[in-house]
Amino acid sequence: MSVRRSLCDWFRRLFPKKTLGKRGEAAAARYLRRRGYKILARGDRFGPGELDLVALDGKTIVFVEVKTRESALAGHPADAVDANKQRRLTRLAVTFLKRYGLLECPARFDVIAITWLAKKWFPTIEHIKDAFEAVGKWEFHS
Repeated sequence: MSVRRSLCDWFRRLFPKKTLGKRGEAAAARYLRRRGYKILARGDRFGPGELDLVALDGKTIVFVEVKTRESALAGHPADAVDANKQRRLTRLAVTFLKRYGLLECPARFDVIAITWLAKKWFPTIEHIKDAFEAVGKWEFHS
């Protein structure tokens, strides 16, 4: 085995390629930080689900669902946040708020839709604030 090949293999093991979804979440976190949000959690798992990003916008806790696509062939990325996904995210958000004693804090759900075309260095990012209301038996009450 050549030295070059062994160095390349070592580099790939040390720095594996991020999946498209993980690259999208990282881009979304950078996008939010540049706009003054404070990231509270990334990829937080609660049983059967995961919260992509939890951020603080002023005094509002924002649960951010990040959807990343390589093209528009499968539709707009935000279209993937259907009613079932909204119910699951609501349940996960309530679990997060309970876990950290934050049930009295204002909260909202945002969606960040990312289109990252192949061979492009930078994605197109669309931030949809207050994308949906809490749904299901876990609804938030004001």
